[in-house]
Amino acid sequence: MKRLCSALLAAALALSLLAACGHSSGGPGEEPAGSTQETDISQEEGTAAALGSLKSFTAGTLDGKTFTQEDIQARDVTIVNFWALTCPPCIAEMPDLAAFARALPDNVQVITVCLDGFGSEELVREVMSTAEFQGVTLISGDGDLGALCGNLMYTPTTVLADAEGNLAGDAIIGGQRDLSETLLTAVNQVLKGAGKDEISLEGA
Repeated sequence: MKRLCSALLAAALALSLLAACGHSSGGPGEEPAGSTQETDISQEEGTAAALGSLKSFTAGTLDGKTFTQEDIQARDVTIVNFWALTCPPCIAEMPDLAAFARALPDNVQVITVCLDGFGSEELVREVMSTAEFQGVTLISGDGDLGALCGNLMYTPTTVLADAEGNLAGDAIIGGQRDLSETLLTAVNQVLKGAGKDEISLEGA
């Protein structure tokens, strides 16, 4: 009986990690509307460019600073992970995302956007601290960032921006079986397309 319970728990966890939560339109800092809904979607068809760009925006960070398109321009590739406090798969993958971010070279960065974090900063800090995420987390934003958030349908959604703020490749939707490998492949595709050297993870 114990083995059966353990197997069922493992299966439930695996399903939650590979699911995505429905997201109502609206940018970070806006009140979330409606409840989340789990789906089996793991990869959006088409390209991330259909969601918008990150060429002009101003955003507020979890630590009270400002993040703009100039911070995107400072790196060859910026990985942007959109998540929500109400999305269990988002929180479940955060430690893996944090570990991936720590292993990246300086020309690539990971930022997160918490879509329902404005007004719940302490809870966001708790999630990020538990995951050991050391990068930038945005909790409000306007311009291209606000428009992009309004075009999202599911969380987690991860997109990659080049140094000009163009979104490249496919949007990565839902929990991934091997998040590190998925993101590394996507990053190297963007770098290759820009004529830059591919990367490997530090310590890998």
